Amino acid sequence: MKTYLRILEYARPYSRFVPLYTLFTILGIIFGLFNFALIMPLLNVLFGTVGADDAALMTAQKPAFSISIDFITGFFNYYFGQVILEQGRQGALVFVCTVLIISVFLANLFRYLAFRVIGALRAHVVQKMRHAVYERVTELQLGYFSNERKGDLMTRLTVDIQEVENSVVNTLTVIVREPIAIIAFFVVLFSMSVNLTLFTLLLLPISGGIIAGISKRLKRKAQQGQESLSFILTIIDETLSGIRVIKAFNAEPFILNKFNGQNNRYADIQRSIAYKRDLASPLSEFLGVTVVAGLLYYGGMLVLTQQSELGPSEFITYIVLFSQVLVPAKAMSSSFSNIQRGLVSGERVLKVIDTMPEIKNKPGAKELHTFEKTIEFRNVKFGYENSPVLNDINITIPKGKTVALVGPSGGGKSTLADLIPRFYDPTAGQILIDGHDIREYTMESVRDKMGVVTQESILFNDTIFSNIAFNQTDATEEDVIRAAKIANAHEFIMQTPDGYQTTIGDRGSKLSGGQRQRISIARAILKNPPILILDEATSALDTESEKLVQDALTNLMRNRTSVVIAHRLSTIQHADEILVLQKGQIIERGTHEQLAKANGLYARLIQMQLS
Repeated sequence: MKTYLRILEYARPYSRFVPLYTLFTILGIIFGLFNFALIMPLLNVLFGTVGADDAALMTAQKPAFSISIDFITGFFNYYFGQVILEQGRQGALVFVCTVLIISVFLANLFRYLAFRVIGALRAHVVQKMRHAVYERVTELQLGYFSNERKGDLMTRLTVDIQEVENSVVNTLTVIVREPIAIIAFFVVLFSMSVNLTLFTLLLLPISGGIIAGISKRLKRKAQQGQESLSFILTIIDETLSGIRVIKAFNAEPFILNKFNGQNNRYADIQRSIAYKRDLASPLSEFLGVTVVAGLLYYGGMLVLTQQSELGPSEFITYIVLFSQVLVPAKAMSSSFSNIQRGLVSGERVLKVIDTMPEIKNKPGAKELHTFEKTIEFRNVKFGYENSPVLNDINITIPKGKTVALVGPSGGGKSTLADLIPRFYDPTAGQILIDGHDIREYTMESVRDKMGVVTQESILFNDTIFSNIAFNQTDATEEDVIRAAKIANAHEFIMQTPDGYQTTIGDRGSKLSGGQRQRISIARAILKNPPILILDEATSALDTESEKLVQDALTNLMRNRTSVVIAHRLSTIQHADEILVLQKGQIIERGTHEQLAKANGLYARLIQMQLS
């Protein structure tokens, strides 16, 4: 219930939907009840049980206005009696049929208007919930995505939210309308016969309890189903991303078996859910008919022995009205079964929304307007859970200087660079910009001063222009072309079918590795930040392009503060300081010439690359 109420919070402001929906629903139910109430006068006309004396009694006194069933009944009988006196039984039949058509039209009109309101509410809830999930995903720190399967997140953003719409939001009509309908029917039934209605109230809870027991089992199965589906999407994502490796290793049967295992498990769970869900409807119908049969026997005996206050036509009308109580009751039982799966999806979606980002702006954080002096690492430590990555890092990077990070893989180079734009926060120590801890500044203003080129070219399925001008909404075509020329990308761009308006495919799949990297470099150049972080920025380039792009980067880094991670030591020989990291510690530091003469790890790395 808690999950259901939280989902309904996304329907705010309720004032846009609740008053109108309630009004249309009540009017639709009133006219729907009136349709069935017309059965009694219709039977009386057909069987000739209403004569002139009865009509005269009906028209003896016009009923005074009041909000009650007696007034509605008396008002109808008054005019019905007049029609019988003036036009006879045939005229009365025409009158009843005309009123029936008008009543059915109005009942369905208001029902349609209620559906329109609930349709707008459904779209509103799903839109706000999907926005909330996507916004939270963009706010979460990088470490969160290391621990989560991408397929699972995709399931929550798509399938789970769709399930919430289908199973939870769609049942709002049932949760609101059907209880009102049941109450309205029972008010009329009590007004007709208290004894018979009390008898039915003893039988209905039994059938309701059986349905509830079946529905309770659906929730556990639904949770297993959504988890299995997330595994399937993860396998699909990994297959599409690694299709080249799969084919190279002839691993199609292996990956297919892996997929079939999860696919078969998901199918088994879905069958189990379907069996239980589909049982609810026929079982509720059988139990409902059983209750009606019991009512027919009990009430029929009372009518036959003349112990009932109802006449034959009134008893038939009572039975018809009671049978209509089973329609909303059956709808509620079916919805209760379906809603269990939606609630599981809702819990999975809300779990993402409730995950608070570990990296966030502290209260009162100020803007970093300019970068003036230094970036400093002071006694910085960092680790993932119980695995230390960096230990006691102390660095001072003056403005306009270039610092290179080298060393064996796994030494902490990329992690150290990721701490500067606050992709992670240190577990101990401080990182300072101009003498102030970067946590005192807003993340947005810190990252605005930085340009990042990653080892893997992160491109989007869009045009070349949009990828270079990413988030630079005011960038002109001249700006983009200038950045591309500096990154040695303009020439190959002009050779593509549509130049800068060429779409590059998923993750830039239509381009070569070197072309993708040069577009990433052009994107960083266009941003023109005072601080550059280059994580193996030239690793994907051929020798000729590497030389041209390295010259462009050297010019770009002049008068800028740069942190460069490199495995090719030839690209960082002109760095102002080179830091050699091993096992999370700085074991050597100095210029290229100093370290080359020191006969340490850096010198051995040079020798290995030369040989």
